Amino acid sequence: MKSNKKLIWSLVVMVIVAAVYRVIPDRPLGFAPQLAIALFSGAMIKDRKLAFLFPVLSMLISDLLYQGLYAAGMSPYGGFYGGMWINYLLFTSVTVFGMMIKKVNLKNVLAASLAGPTFFFLLSNFLTWAGVGDYVEYPKTWEGLMACYAAGIPFYKGSLMATVAFSGLFFGTWYLLGKRETKTAVA
Repeated sequence: MKSNKKLIWSLVVMVIVAAVYRVIPDRPLGFAPQLAIALFSGAMIKDRKLAFLFPVLSMLISDLLYQGLYAAGMSPYGGFYGGMWINYLLFTSVTVFGMMIKKVNLKNVLAASLAGPTFFFLLSNFLTWAGVGDYVEYPKTWEGLMACYAAGIPFYKGSLMATVAFSGLFFGTWYLLGKRETKTAVA
């Protein structure tokens, strides 16, 4: 129970730090830790409701920060927009990829860190092309779909790099802290 509470509090801190990080001006496109949080919480939290809650909270807090900065004239981007529910749904659904990690090791975390952003990229751009939400219009042709995917590539690259890096940070830190606790308990 003590370990579970520590995990929850660790995730609360991660969510807040990740939300603040996401609103940093001029960070690379798509380079944010929210998908890594979804993977980590999916893999580490047994209570599925809580596991799905953490990525949503991180997005919501950062969108509230974006909205506040926008209202104060300090950001060109508002936090809330039509169709944002799609991004929330897709970010949250990446938690399932974390739940599929049965054994937390480098290979499985790396596979999920590549699969999660790829799933998000493919589905979010398809839905954008299909006209779901309040997005840029693309012709409903093969060329329009490819143009939509091409426009998303900079975000996809950043998302892949961020998810791999932040997953390494989150899972690696958890592993090292667990090893340290084991050594302390034995000593």
